[in-house]
Amino acid sequence: MMNSHINSSVVLSQKLLFLLALGAGLGVANVYYLQPALYLVQSEFDVGAERIGLVPTLTQIGYAVGMLFLAPLGDILSRRNMIFAKSLFLALALTLAALAPNLSSLAIAGVAIGLLSSVGQDFIPVAAQLSPESRRGYIVGTVTTGLLIGILLSRTLGGLISDLLGWRGMQLIAAGLMLTVALLVRSRLPALPPVLNNTKYNKLLRSLWDLWRQHRSLKISVITQALLASTLGAFWSTLAIVLSSSPYNQGASVAGAFGIAGAAGALGASLFGRLADKKGPLLAIRLGCGLVFISFVGMWLLPSSLITLAIGAMTFDLGVMAALVSHQFIVNSVDSNARSRLNGLLMTGAMCGMAVGAAVGSFVWANFGWGGLCVFCLLASLLGLALSSFHNNNGVFKHG
Repeated sequence: MMNSHINSSVVLSQKLLFLLALGAGLGVANVYYLQPALYLVQSEFDVGAERIGLVPTLTQIGYAVGMLFLAPLGDILSRRNMIFAKSLFLALALTLAALAPNLSSLAIAGVAIGLLSSVGQDFIPVAAQLSPESRRGYIVGTVTTGLLIGILLSRTLGGLISDLLGWRGMQLIAAGLMLTVALLVRSRLPALPPVLNNTKYNKLLRSLWDLWRQHRSLKISVITQALLASTLGAFWSTLAIVLSSSPYNQGASVAGAFGIAGAAGALGASLFGRLADKKGPLLAIRLGCGLVFISFVGMWLLPSSLITLAIGAMTFDLGVMAALVSHQFIVNSVDSNARSRLNGLLMTGAMCGMAVGAAVGSFVWANFGWGGLCVFCLLASLLGLALSSFHNNNGVFKHG
């Protein structure tokens, strides 16, 4: 049963909107803080490149599982209480990661961190529930922007702090930040009623399968975005190790600074959103796939330099995010009554793609070097481009 009641006395102030955007960004950032410092972890635990890739892979898998199985709880529980609890447990998981005595312990903590970092996505439906219809696009867009900035700048912050205080210090700081978020949520976020009443968790999960089974446009969007997201996982999970090797010989702070280039590219994806509004999402998806392809051709064939890598990171992140904006356009047109679940399925697919990309990227880098990594990303972008042909110009799957 739907509960449409929203306390009219609740006013979404700019301070509360900032808290929602901040919580979204800090929540999801925990998935990525460690990536630019992986070479420090590798050195401390004395493991090979293939084994070190286990940590970001399991963290990404945990995040995908959290998106699929924990995020739907926001429709049947008090969102304030759920966000508070997840933030507290996330702070605990980050503390355990900072104290990890070996790689296996760190990997297990990484699963918990990924699972609970889905709390970042929980702030978006809160924003939608609190916002008046006339301002909903702006408000939800602001919180989503906070989420995106958290994803991309987390690597910059993680690299800088890891260079100064070590990777364990970064995890402890992240734990403190999530504890602060938990306390702010408890004291500032209004206690809104659940969106759905008398709905059991198993029924909520079954509805995800029904949506997947019924809508082929959803399937092709999820698979295409997963392919493109695999390039993100492959590139960003190996970047720190690539930069620490010849001919770059750079530290974690330089690897983290690449997040600024990625953020600059991804924030330009709003241009592709307007393109999707005017010309349909298919053109934007194809342009996004093309940008990813061209970026990795350049990073592979042009002379090795930090500038080449930075430009490549900016343009390929733009391509992936342009496709994501366009795929969100498609899935949000599938069923207006199931938009949060549809978006959850899309993001779960993207996170699974990133996890696979992180695992494959580590293996390919260890065995075939930088050229092999670029070829993997080129193939993923070409497959994504090929799958886009199953959409018509309005983003609807052909043949039903």
